[in-house]
Amino acid sequence: MKVNRWWWALGAILGLRLGSMAWMPLASTSEPRYAEVARLMALKGDWITPWFTPELPFWGKPPLSFWTEAIAFKLLGITEFAARLPSWLATLGGMTLLFVYARAYFGERIAQGALLIYASCALVFMASGAVLTDPFLALATTWAMVALAMSAKTPSPAWRYGFFVALAVGLLAKGPLMLVLVAGPMVPLFIFYPSLRAAFKRMPWVSGLALMLLLSVPWYLLAEQKTPGFLNYFLVGEHFLRFVDSGWAGDLYGVAHKRMKGAIWGEVLVASFPWGLVALALLLRGFFNPLHRAALWQTRREPDKAFLLAWTLFTPLFFTVSGNILWTYVLPALASFSILMALALDTPAFTSRWGQRLRTALIWLMPLLVTGYTAVVTLQPQYLKTEKHLVAYVMQHRQADEQLVYLDKVPFSATFYSRGQASAVTLKDLSEMSGRTTGLYLALPKDNLEQLSGALNQPLVPFFESAEHVLTRIPAVPSGQ
Repeated sequence: MKVNRWWWALGAILGLRLGSMAWMPLASTSEPRYAEVARLMALKGDWITPWFTPELPFWGKPPLSFWTEAIAFKLLGITEFAARLPSWLATLGGMTLLFVYARAYFGERIAQGALLIYASCALVFMASGAVLTDPFLALATTWAMVALAMSAKTPSPAWRYGFFVALAVGLLAKGPLMLVLVAGPMVPLFIFYPSLRAAFKRMPWVSGLALMLLLSVPWYLLAEQKTPGFLNYFLVGEHFLRFVDSGWAGDLYGVAHKRMKGAIWGEVLVASFPWGLVALALLLRGFFNPLHRAALWQTRREPDKAFLLAWTLFTPLFFTVSGNILWTYVLPALASFSILMALALDTPAFTSRWGQRLRTALIWLMPLLVTGYTAVVTLQPQYLKTEKHLVAYVMQHRQADEQLVYLDKVPFSATFYSRGQASAVTLKDLSEMSGRTTGLYLALPKDNLEQLSGALNQPLVPFFESAEHVLTRIPAVPSGQ
């Protein structure tokens, strides 16, 4: 692919995600939950403690992603685009680092191919336009590993101390997991590869670690001082109990993501789709072909490729023993995986006309599928688990003193789009509101409308439906009745 065509392709992929993330409503759990935490941060002006609700501190994640989203809300207004823009920028930063490293070690052509593969991986494309903490962890791990490798080739202060700045960024983005994901692949490389070991030894470890602590530790101390109990919950609960206990019941903010151990390898194929399937096919071919098997085995003697292999494999290996995972956990490994894929596809079979057509089709597969899905659910929002349009209907039609309430539990998207005005009620609460002088807009699960109508002994007329809820109105009780 010529350079100008390559830049056009990459720009189009990034542009598709930049545009589509402005259309798509915040849906399901993670996006509206994190966006609401950032909205509260911007509203309260509290830059130390993220808040899950105005009364409940959010101890589940460090503040870096919330800082960036709150700043975006301040600058651009409270919109989906503002909430997602920081993830897109973090992904762009990681891509820049990936390109610099791949070009320095493997040449321009490999760097270009790696960047297109990375941008078109399913998880990378989707996470780059989502309100998540993972793009910031991926940026930090990519920065740290690239800085470490570049320090071996060009040991400038920017790379040498950039490594420790990246560690601090990771500590503020995700926590001590950052240190594990960087130290894990370094250990075998340090042991088995003398050239890499020599480069590691030349790093300014004392002053660099002091810089890392100076940039990250003050927030942890301030957070504990402001809301005591944070360090125990975050360090012990989120980083140990969640990892070892697949049914961890201590989560204050949701549910544990219980999975069987080893499930992370299935998530690797999903997250890296379609390239993971191509990699699996190439590995199987190499396993059954003696010449290819010998060539694969020989790569262990090449420090540069061993560095990429250790970087790629450590994250899924680490999470193999955990039964509490999400597919987003794979994200830090996909930058190095993309370079390995670009190297594997740099063969006559894939540089031929047919091979280039296949690569082009694979590059565009996920960006077009995700963009098409975004367009469909934007035009047909009933297929998406979001309360955006239901909340908008209520805000447009309600009287000034009428409230929006949800039966039993308020979805995160309803909290965000109502700016915290939606509240929860129980059936008992509704039954006891005999003297209510204001009307209520009530959202409840679709199957519960007739049952609730009978329980309240009054007909309930549906006004609006979302994917999961139906909206009805309970009028005010006239005075004197």
